[in-house]
Amino acid sequence: MSSILDNRPALAYEVEQVAEVAGYLWQKGWAERNGGNITINVTEFVDDEIRNMPAISPVYPIGATLPHLKGCYFFCKGTNRRMRDLARWPMDNGSFIRILDDCAHYVIIADNPVKPTSELPSHLAVHNYLISKGSNYKASLHTHPIELVAMSHCKKYLDKDVATRLLWSMIPETKAFCPRGLGIIPYQLPGSNDLADSTIRELGDYDVTLWEKHGVFAVDTDIMAAFDQVDVLNKSALIFIAAKNMGFDPEGMSDDQMAEMTRAFNLPK
Repeated sequence: MSSILDNRPALAYEVEQVAEVAGYLWQKGWAERNGGNITINVTEFVDDEIRNMPAISPVYPIGATLPHLKGCYFFCKGTNRRMRDLARWPMDNGSFIRILDDCAHYVIIADNPVKPTSELPSHLAVHNYLISKGSNYKASLHTHPIELVAMSHCKKYLDKDVATRLLWSMIPETKAFCPRGLGIIPYQLPGSNDLADSTIRELGDYDVTLWEKHGVFAVDTDIMAAFDQVDVLNKSALIFIAAKNMGFDPEGMSDDQMAEMTRAFNLPK
């Protein structure tokens, strides 16, 4: 059986990265059952043959009109599909979709008619925002990192940039690799338009947002980079929690040490 990936190594590589990251999410315990979602913009890898592919699904409404997505193509995790299965069989547990010219509907074009995640409208709204800002970010990731979610159950870490400052201070690499820090979004209904709108507002200042009592949403140039940011932030949360479990409050890097890092690596202040 032929695949949309046949003779398209760049497109195949993007899907392979999705599969690799899906495996990491499962191994870390961040993707229970069908938890978490991945959506990547693959428009740049689409050729004329793909553009002429017929739909293999009905026309589905997005639920919003997203004008910057006209003619775009995405690879998405399927609804109710597990990350562990996406890791092993990405083309059986995800699908390629085409946004129609009205910017309000989409169709599946390959390889199987697996309907995308129920959170697709919020993911697409983020991609619409990224394109509108001229961003080169092509990947969005939602997952449930245990230690970061645990911290979100404590109100003092939900004040603006409190968690960012704490996590940056646990190990120097965190600020170097996550220089924009962690945005905080108070609890809202999963999959809701309100949550999507709040996320978009935070993405003006942050690449990773923490959804209170739920998970994180990250964007970056590709899915591996988005995963790396979440992984680094959660590593800092693990260091913090390990110190607390050992019976002491971790000292963290001082303001002077953080400022030195910022200057040495030419990081945003």
